[in-house]
Amino acid sequence: MKNSLIGKVAIVTGASRGIGREIAIALAENGAKVVINYANSPAKAEEVVSSIKLRGGEAVAIQADISQVAEIEMLFRQTLEVYGGMDILVNNAGIMTTKPIASMTEEDFDKQFAINVKGTYFAIQQAFQHMNSGGRIINFSTSVAGQMFPSYSVYAGTKGAVEQFTRQLAKEFGPKGITINAVAPGPIHTELFMEGKSEEQIAGIVNMNAFGRLGEPDDVAGVALFLAGEESKWITGQTLRVNGGFV
Repeated sequence: MKNSLIGKVAIVTGASRGIGREIAIALAENGAKVVINYANSPAKAEEVVSSIKLRGGEAVAIQADISQVAEIEMLFRQTLEVYGGMDILVNNAGIMTTKPIASMTEEDFDKQFAINVKGTYFAIQQAFQHMNSGGRIINFSTSVAGQMFPSYSVYAGTKGAVEQFTRQLAKEFGPKGITINAVAPGPIHTELFMEGKSEEQIAGIVNMNAFGRLGEPDDVAGVALFLAGEESKWITGQTLRVNGGFV
């Protein structure tokens, strides 16, 4: 599979750290030219670009707040200007605010839906307009949607929307030869997941999967790499649970 993506252009949103960073590096190691999208971390995004170039790959960092449709359009426009086309979209960018319903504010609600739902949907819309035939769209959901965790209602709700986009849009993209799938990780050792959790909470979550550990970003990156390649051409409209037996 190594170098199976030569000639392909990939956009990875939220690629300056965590799972997005590992996916971007994996795509580049397999030959893709990668756009490292970021919102607020230019230094971290440039570090990912440098890491890819040191490994002999090709990448560029482009800032865009995907909660804003105009900036999503700009992200795709700049990608086309730099690379002349695009073949892979990884909708990785997302935020998670966990609060019980009594504490959830309108601002909390709107921000999560703006990034996780609106951002994903309108990036898919841009892909419909600009992606080359035979392209790949990879969205991000969560395995938490299969559990009943207090305080995760809004976050899980945003990802439920993403799973429905993935399913309902498959036949719109089919005539273009483009697949659209979602990856639903379980708990992964990232800044996003670890924030605000006690050691006791983390230990309890670890004990819920089959392997007794948190997932690592590269556990997910390998699945995204598979979905980005030719080997996944007969898979579309699906959500893959990547969680070590968490649910």
